[in-house]
Amino acid sequence: MPSHAAGQVEPPAQLPQLNLPPPIVIRTTAQLNTLLPQLLSAPAVAVDTEADSLYAYFHKVCLIQLSVRQTEGTNGQEIADYILDPLAIEMDLRPLGALFAAPQVVKVFHAAENDVLMLKRDYGFTFVNVFDTLWAARILGWHEIGLGAILEKQFDVVMDKRMQRANWGKRPLTRAQLSYARMDTHFLLDLRARLEQDLKQRGRLAEAQEVFAHMTSVAYVHRPFDPDGFWRLRGARELEGSHLAALQAAYVWREEKARTLDQPPFKVLADQTLISLAERLPATLKELLEMSGINPGLMRRCGDDLVRAMQKAAAGPTPTPPKRLHHHLIRTDEGTSARYEALRAWRTARAVERGVDPDVVMTNEMLMIIARQAPTTFTDLAACDGFGPVKQTLYGHEILDVLGHAS
Repeated sequence: MPSHAAGQVEPPAQLPQLNLPPPIVIRTTAQLNTLLPQLLSAPAVAVDTEADSLYAYFHKVCLIQLSVRQTEGTNGQEIADYILDPLAIEMDLRPLGALFAAPQVVKVFHAAENDVLMLKRDYGFTFVNVFDTLWAARILGWHEIGLGAILEKQFDVVMDKRMQRANWGKRPLTRAQLSYARMDTHFLLDLRARLEQDLKQRGRLAEAQEVFAHMTSVAYVHRPFDPDGFWRLRGARELEGSHLAALQAAYVWREEKARTLDQPPFKVLADQTLISLAERLPATLKELLEMSGINPGLMRRCGDDLVRAMQKAAAGPTPTPPKRLHHHLIRTDEGTSARYEALRAWRTARAVERGVDPDVVMTNEMLMIIARQAPTTFTDLAACDGFGPVKQTLYGHEILDVLGHAS
């Protein structure tokens, strides 16, 4: 694809030894449409996104990074890096949906789940043929699975960690931000090749592909704010009476204020600060401002409202725990509990044997589904939602044996 002079940036200052050509920034739909044929004809395209979740309540996709092997005028080994700007005025990303839905192109992500869900939420994209290098590494039992650690070990590349907390929703983007963003995808194609070869050699490719396929099938579900979510805060269950009621009030106040200010809730009040507030129950703005973890400027503007909300709640009834806080905290009968614990013990032993984390073998959610349905045959087991044919082949006999002894 021809270069767009207006979209080019200088080579990244922190990585001169790589001698990389500058990434190409795509800011218009016309530029995207020009790039699309190259993407659709490639066997694989590396993908990543950047969002402003550290800076906004209503967080959004702020960048989409793509890397592809060049074919024109090269030996096919040079990687071209493109950075798409969804916030640019002349950018309509809908044409990009053709790439994500193309079965002939492998879309290579690192930690795909959040990227895929955000792109589904913001643009309604459909995904097929995804390869997740993080999950591939986990299935192979790699101990260091963060992209920075992998790049350093596999490619002797050290990433600039200063950009990990950058505000990707702010424009203009700096040269350092663009340099950091392009590195999230630049090596993924080569990394995928190494991982895929290892998966094949160890007979784990089908297992990985089943995980990838499940990941792409998960729909984005909007979860509204849960006023009972304060029960999940560390230290909440140690509180009683008026202090517990004050915690709930502060928790709800924080959410409402974060929404109004378009800031993440943790930037309004940290979780531990909420617990401290509930413990001390400040009765005046002065007492509130004397506490640690408080944003003085914000609290001078609206701290009186917080104090009043907490004092009013403290004088009212004590909250009672909801019946359900999380899927695996649902009350279960003794038989289900016994089966679940037996399955967990089996999974732990299997994970140790394989040298992987337990959830690589099976998630807690899947274990609970199996424990509740108590299958006795392969047909029953296959009917458990999310239990794919590869998992059945790998673990089906063992699971049925565990359940038989637990009954």
